[in-house]
Amino acid sequence: MESYRPGEQNRTDVAHIGKSVVLKGELSGSEDLFLDGEIEGNIELRDHNLTVGPNGRVRANINAKEVVIQGKVDGNVIASDRVELRKSAVLVGDITTQRIVIEDGAYFKGGIDIGKREQSGATAHGASSTPVTQVASPSPLAPASSTRG
Repeated sequence: MESYRPGEQNRTDVAHIGKSVVLKGELSGSEDLFLDGEIEGNIELRDHNLTVGPNGRVRANINAKEVVIQGKVDGNVIASDRVELRKSAVLVGDITTQRIVIEDGAYFKGGIDIGKREQSGATAHGASSTPVTQVASPSPLAPASSTRG
């Protein structure tokens, strides 16, 4: 059974940057983007989705609606809706979002700020942001034995 992936239902509206493309500077757009190349600078896709493919190498701050990372990102990620770190993801930087998914095997070093979207009619104290302490890389411990002696 194929799992549902938000933002992937309209594949015709997704721009694609291939793995041989290298960009330096500011990238902005008004459509979803699949990035499998290399970029250094800033990425602004405020109302659209960004997918960093498995070959993607990003040294930039990212601002998008939804961010899915399969490759490597060095920079801060701001997503108005959600961030997903797939098992092949490597992210060094802070995340600010409302929802987050981190698959087993993904590497993340940074801080997470989970904020709730303010709904119309909600009071100012109804929406909150919960800072989470910085996550350190795991220490190299010997794997636990699954056999009992």
